[in-house]
Formats: sequence, C-alpha cells, structure tokens
Amino acid sequence: QVQLVESGGGSVQAGGSLRLSCAVSGYPISSGCIGWFRQAPGKEREGVAASNTGGGSTLYADSAKGRFTISQDNAQNTVYLQMNTLKPEDTAVYYCALDWGYCRGLGPSTYNYWGQGTQVTVSS
Repeated sequence: QVQLVESGGGSVQAGGSLRLSCAVSGYPISSGCIGWFRQAPGKEREGVAASNTGGGSTLYADSAKGRFTISQDNAQNTVYLQMNTLKPEDTAVYYCALDWGYCRGLGPSTYNYWGQGTQVTVSS
C-alpha cells in the first residue's frame, strides 16, 4: 500500500525558510515522479515543483523558481522541498503526490497518490 506523509510545515516570517519532507512507503522513489502542490483557502490546488526521482530532472512553477528546491534521499525514501525567501502568498497547505511514470507536468490530475498535507503560514 502506497502512503505519503508530509512533515516540516510551520509558521515563519516573510524571508524565512522551511524544509518540507515527504516520506514515501510502499513504493521506491528511485522511479516515478514526486510532486509538491499547495492549496490556499478559496483557491485551487496548484503544482509547485516535481521531480523525476529516477532520472533527476525537475519542474518548477514560476512562483517557485529561484526560491524552492526539490531533492530526494533514496536511502530514506523521502523527497524534500526546501523553501527559501518565503512570502505571505506562499501560505497554504502543502501536499506531496506520486505519479507512477515520468513527470507529466504540475497538473494535480495526473498524480495517483497523495499525502494528507502540512500547513505553511508565512507572516509579513
């Protein structure tokens, strides 16, 4: 059974940093695609970053480029999202998700399994 569990969320001031973790069980992250998404109140879920965990290529939303970095630790079967220079508009619940195959983009509909989410709050 595939499970994804996010952690690392919290409250920070603008300009601060957080590192989110996505611990995956039941599927080796050395293949497939892991994506990070976020959903703010009243808004649609949007993709932030994704990684082809077997091949190393990554995708970033424009809002994340230059500030967020996705990485992985195959030994821990965990994918990370390092978020720097956080802004109040980054406030949202952050989710990780798994797509069986090669990353097909940052659209949520292509991802098969989802974690429960972790709250990130950035104050000005």
